[in-house]
Amino acid sequence: MEFGWWTIVPPLVAITLALVTKKVIVSLGIGILSGALIASHFSIVGMFTIAATTFWEKITDMWNVSILIFLVSLGVLTYLVTIAGGAKAYGDWATKRIKTRPGARLASLLLGILIFIDDYFNCLTVGTVMIPVTDRHRVSRAKLAYIIDATAAPVCVVAPVSSWVVTIMSTMGDKFRASGIEMEPFIAFVRTLPLNLYAWLTLAMVAVVALFELDFGPMQRFEREARTTGNVNAAQPAGAARRQPAISPKGTVWDLLVPVIGLIVFAILMMAYTGGYWSGEEMSFLDAIKNTDSATALMYAGFLGLALTLVVVLPRGVVPVSRIPEAIWGGFLSMLPAIIILIFAWTIGGVIGQLGTGEFLAHQVGVHLNPGWYPVIMFLLACLIAFSTGTSWGTFAIMVPIAIDFAVLLAPEIMLGMIGAALAGAVYGDHCSPISDTTILSSTGAQCNHIDHVSTQLPYATATAVAVAVGYIFYGFFARTGASTALTATLTLLVAAAALYLIIRVLHARSLRQETSSGRVVGK
Repeated sequence: MEFGWWTIVPPLVAITLALVTKKVIVSLGIGILSGALIASHFSIVGMFTIAATTFWEKITDMWNVSILIFLVSLGVLTYLVTIAGGAKAYGDWATKRIKTRPGARLASLLLGILIFIDDYFNCLTVGTVMIPVTDRHRVSRAKLAYIIDATAAPVCVVAPVSSWVVTIMSTMGDKFRASGIEMEPFIAFVRTLPLNLYAWLTLAMVAVVALFELDFGPMQRFEREARTTGNVNAAQPAGAARRQPAISPKGTVWDLLVPVIGLIVFAILMMAYTGGYWSGEEMSFLDAIKNTDSATALMYAGFLGLALTLVVVLPRGVVPVSRIPEAIWGGFLSMLPAIIILIFAWTIGGVIGQLGTGEFLAHQVGVHLNPGWYPVIMFLLACLIAFSTGTSWGTFAIMVPIAIDFAVLLAPEIMLGMIGAALAGAVYGDHCSPISDTTILSSTGAQCNHIDHVSTQLPYATATAVAVAVGYIFYGFFARTGASTALTATLTLLVAAAALYLIIRVLHARSLRQETSSGRVVGK
């Protein structure tokens, strides 16, 4: 509260500059310095001190270090799979079975849903597996990045077993105990699932996008370029020369599938391990995963997956030992842009945290409105905080306690909906903020220019958010009529889905008109 409206300047500067200049690292750097300047009460020396201190804290934090090590491990694994010919062999195999562009998009969607254990892992794995297929069917990297991002946070937040559930349950549990609410956090989480409207409607939207040519906003240009020229990455000029590593002719589909499947299995096992499953304590496998240290688990899984890949490719001579240094360096370089952007995003998040941006925005909500408006206000405020700070988990920590307080004091009957709205808004921000780590990793996984990914997916995410807001307005007033919780949740979801359907129809009709108009121009 100390800095007032100044607290929103750093994220506003970083996001605006990134979208305008398309230079995300420079934009984040300026955002960091502007936030540090405000936090130091406009002292130049203090600005550099705060920026440097926060930067050092973030790159030495063990959670962050574990994620960076996992990224490098995955980069090396991906490089090995590529030069072994596994990715090419899989692309050849999948192309014979996936005959259409919708089929390629749908396969990406289904794989994203299946890898629900962790959003970081989801973003990078789906891209690694599906790029050969989507490229062959001329699906733009921007569209693939959207599909990846839309099946990362939205899937993880509704999966009963994921790295997200622990954070959500912990936040709810602490507040429940402080407020004297006798409800098990996991039961509360399950009961909020139907009311996490953004997650469900995002999955519905991405399914429609996967099945049909629903292109609008900047995505139209990228998809048209991919369809007509075969240039799936518009940030890279068509026909531009790109140095490709030598690929072994001995590679098979198994050179891709074994490392990827092994990595998935290792990730699940390591999540159970770091959650204490083999510690000698009495606990179930699912309880261990709920209690996991997901960053450490992913780091261990990366090492094990890399070791398995070497076991697969070295003895058969698919990749000679002499190319291991090349793979290490090539894999590191492939992940370097994501690593730099992540470190800068973490740093600006730390500076924003010192300013109290989230808390300030949250407390701007008044208590003089009809309580029926509270769910949609919670949703919109969580959207704003998560988009500005780039963190859904940080938004959970801020907004879930506030949502519970509002409900307990003013409208207990809508508490679950308030929590669901806070979670939904946090996921929206995580989904589309340019400084969100999940957004960064989605563009990395799809090998898509980061700002291209942000600008093309924002209209899809925002169209979905509008339908969600309509659903929460309905919920806020209908839930107070005394209807059963199940009926209220069902009707709310149906109202939001109907709103999304109408929005999709309007956007699709507009898209068709623009395509027709474009065709006439080309014909002339």
